[in-house]
Amino acid sequence: MSVVVGIAGGSGSGKTTLVKEILRAMGGEPVVRLAQDSYYRRRTDLTAQERAAINYDHPDSLDNALLAEHVRCLMRGEAVEKPVYDFATHQRTERTEQVEPSRIVLVDGILVLESAELRGLMDLKLYVDTDSDVRFIRRLSRDLRERGRTLDSVVGQYMETVRPMHLQFVEPSKRYADIIIPEGGLNEAAVSMVVARLRALLQG
Repeated sequence: MSVVVGIAGGSGSGKTTLVKEILRAMGGEPVVRLAQDSYYRRRTDLTAQERAAINYDHPDSLDNALLAEHVRCLMRGEAVEKPVYDFATHQRTERTEQVEPSRIVLVDGILVLESAELRGLMDLKLYVDTDSDVRFIRRLSRDLRERGRTLDSVVGQYMETVRPMHLQFVEPSKRYADIIIPEGGLNEAAVSMVVARLRALLQG
């Protein structure tokens, strides 16, 4: 059986940095990652303009059933074919990436603790808590640099969906966390505590 760790927090909070720090701190321990934003629903029925208008910060935009099934497969020792998502076109591609089972499975995304199905599979639930201004600046920088977005589109999306969905769904999911981590992977003391807990779970 695998130890499953959920890592939630707002967009730009530092979840990916935390994942990287956990991987580094665990040394040679086998760890795999499933990012929730690879599991947006396939919407081939919509035009590119219609896909761009979807509220991607709402839980309904995600295929959590598929993500949960992939977690269960990894827990059983079975490999999975993780979707590959194209953020520039807002579309799940035809390609997949094979993920092999591992003793530790990290599942990260803004809404992983919002889903009761996903929470039920987790041995350890983490929430990365970062100030909203820091999160916005990080998201703006990422979307401009990596996802081919314009300044107006990033700001518009933040005001129309990202911020209200954070307040409605993401922030309230913090109450399900076993550990709340200010500043994510930059918090060395919290990373050490998480790694110690993971090692204890592996031994148990």
